[in-house]
Amino acid sequence: MTVTRIIDGLEQMTLASGPEAEAAARLGFLEWAFCQPGEASARAARSALASDAAQDPNSAAARAFVGFLRQATLIPCRPVRRGGRLRRLH
Repeated sequence: MTVTRIIDGLEQMTLASGPEAEAAARLGFLEWAFCQPGEASARAARSALASDAAQDPNSAAARAFVGFLRQATLIPCRPVRRGGRLRRLH
């Protein structure tokens, strides 16, 4: 499913807020990630963010979805070994 269709659907959830909007955005993000024709990579997320629909989301759910796309553009840090143990990233 395209980013535009996902955001359009999330924009219909005008009354959703807080955890409900976050859950809907998370489902939209998973749908976006699994429906990618190729790999759901940081490059694909940057491309999705460049779409017109992602420029000015109105509903809380659509804003949260765009936030998930922004997070997907970040490159994770490598684990750092300190004191003989690996520290977790999250």
